[in-house]
Amino acid sequence: MFSDPLFAISPLDGRYAQAVDSLREFMSEYALFRDRIGVEIAYLRALSQNTSIVRRFTEAEDQFLLTILELFATNDAKRVQELEMETRHDVKAVEYYLREKLQGNSLQDVIPFLHFGLTSEDINQTAIAFSLLESRDEVLLPKLDEVLGRIKNFAKQYAALPMLAKTHGQPAVPTTLGKEFANFYVRLLEQRARLAQHKFSAKLTGAVGNFNALAAANANVDWIQFSTRFLQSLGLEPALYNTQLMPYDNWIEYFDALRLTNSILLDFAQDIWRYISDDVLKQKTNASEVGSSTMPQKVNPIDFENAEGNIGIANALLEFYARKLPVSRLQRDLSDSTVRRTFGVALGHTLVAWQNLLRGLDKIEPNLEHINQELEAHWEIVSEGAQTILRAAGVSDAYEQLKTLTRGKALTREGYEQWVYSLNGNTQLKTKLLELSPQKYIGLAEQLTRNALGE
Repeated sequence: MFSDPLFAISPLDGRYAQAVDSLREFMSEYALFRDRIGVEIAYLRALSQNTSIVRRFTEAEDQFLLTILELFATNDAKRVQELEMETRHDVKAVEYYLREKLQGNSLQDVIPFLHFGLTSEDINQTAIAFSLLESRDEVLLPKLDEVLGRIKNFAKQYAALPMLAKTHGQPAVPTTLGKEFANFYVRLLEQRARLAQHKFSAKLTGAVGNFNALAAANANVDWIQFSTRFLQSLGLEPALYNTQLMPYDNWIEYFDALRLTNSILLDFAQDIWRYISDDVLKQKTNASEVGSSTMPQKVNPIDFENAEGNIGIANALLEFYARKLPVSRLQRDLSDSTVRRTFGVALGHTLVAWQNLLRGLDKIEPNLEHINQELEAHWEIVSEGAQTILRAAGVSDAYEQLKTLTRGKALTREGYEQWVYSLNGNTQLKTKLLELSPQKYIGLAEQLTRNALGE
């Protein structure tokens, strides 16, 4: 009964289970067992290929080791779990599982070299670093690219559409709808690059970081070089200066970039919510959907609200990692172990948030009638341009004139034109002022948008 998602305690395994399915391959308990086994097998093969400690494997033996990983399935994970329950040690359970796999075949003689000279964190942190790398490349970046694509398309389509911009919630000057989306696009693109360029580090340095056991077993091997090359072969960066635990600084840099990405998207979601509330944007309706149990007219921006909530949960965890994980008593304490089991939770809520943003973006479109009405109702928003034109013409009290005319007041087209005609000055200056309008006073917004989109 309790395997049914209806009984899940976490919404990621219940309500949002389908939304995070793509992460299970990398961030689940099953995936951690598999990746630990992958690291142990890769390490054994590296000992065979790059040292004289372990004999050379035949092609068939090498393929057999690779097949253990390739065919790793649910039943295998359950066997590792059984061994963990007996040993009460997750990494030792992986070693014992591999011992069983090598027992009774030509590789039986190399069983003593499983997990040779290593400590659990050599396996754990390498496996987790690999899972962070793969989940980023296979799940998070492709989904972020979808979000970026939607924002870019919206920015491109409405690059020249004037709208009222507000500062402090008050009418300020015109901008374009596309430019407002382009602002977020540029910010997100920079964070996307940070995420993609991040190199995840891992360790293979032994119990307290000094290669003690390995150096004692065979001093002829350059273990620093071996460790470096081994981790690089997995696409990871070697961390050579550590205790039993590699400092989490490198992973936290990645989490911080992810947290900033989420914060930018939170800012975006809240702005879109406000634009919907202010009728700048309207939502496409679906006949089968209901916005309220009692108010039939409601079309709620629930996708953006859901994204906001899930980003909040994800960022709370990501921020906690930055506070908790850099701190470990002396050479090692285990308080980090249970924390890093929540990495998938933080990534899961991130993924749910991004999917909701995509869903919400598919539903919105500009409310052209309202946008134009709002611009036309606030001619005071061209006062910045008007007083700057006057300043350029040498009018010393330009700002004060416009302040008297507009501060705390809504100005109409007629009121603005009357003010222009009342000015002392040449016809050319008045013509320039009359060319201003809320629809045209958008500065270089369209050009900036095109530049931001690489056009």
